[in-house]
Amino acid sequence: MTHWYEGPLAAFDIETTGTDAEEDRIVSAALVVQDISGARARVTRWLVNPGIPVPPGATEVHGLTDALVQRSGRWPAPVIEEVGRGLAEHCMAGRPLVVMNAPFGLTLLDREMRRHRSSSLARYLENAPLCVLDPSVLDRHLDPVRKGRRRLIDLCSLYGVVLDGSHDAAADAAAALEVVRSLGRRFATTTQQLTAAQLHARQAGWHAAQSRGRQEWFTRGGPRVSSDPTWPMRPQMPVVA
Repeated sequence: MTHWYEGPLAAFDIETTGTDAEEDRIVSAALVVQDISGARARVTRWLVNPGIPVPPGATEVHGLTDALVQRSGRWPAPVIEEVGRGLAEHCMAGRPLVVMNAPFGLTLLDREMRRHRSSSLARYLENAPLCVLDPSVLDRHLDPVRKGRRRLIDLCSLYGVVLDGSHDAAADAAAALEVVRSLGRRFATTTQQLTAAQLHARQAGWHAAQSRGRQEWFTRGGPRVSSDPTWPMRPQMPVVA
């Protein structure tokens, strides 16, 4: 029997103009697909001219300059269409979708779809059940007492995954995919008893509990900090007149 963590997986990642999922824009995206553990991955990359300047601070993170994306990036609308169709194709095929920090990546993608396609992620996936595996949520739940940071680079070091070019969308997606496979193997006593779809459903509750815990920790003795418990995508904020 092949367990989900040894079977087909797809991984999605983006680089952006900033960290605000509501207002920032995609400057690059990647979709990595692996049919079975150890197989050669298929990689699709997109470079996007976001239509707004790329701040120097964002360039320092991912290396994509405003001049580069203006010269070589494609306009967002056709890219968003291709990304939406690509995700729907893999969801229809039953491939779980690995997304590190899914509430940020999927929310920002949804806002870009609304901005440039007058659509939404839910509309692209209306006939394709979304099944997300988020390394951040899984790691925090399966190994809750471990000290230290839990960024992708930290998880790669812990689980023995090579991260070939941090903050490159394709490299990050490929690394996140391998981290999920390694998580599945290391905690097989738990993970092999669940399907990927069951894990998707449980991660919503796990993320909510983790968000409450972080909020309590950060606000202990200080000002209240808001931590959104919604997973894998935040609902659209109502427009204020």
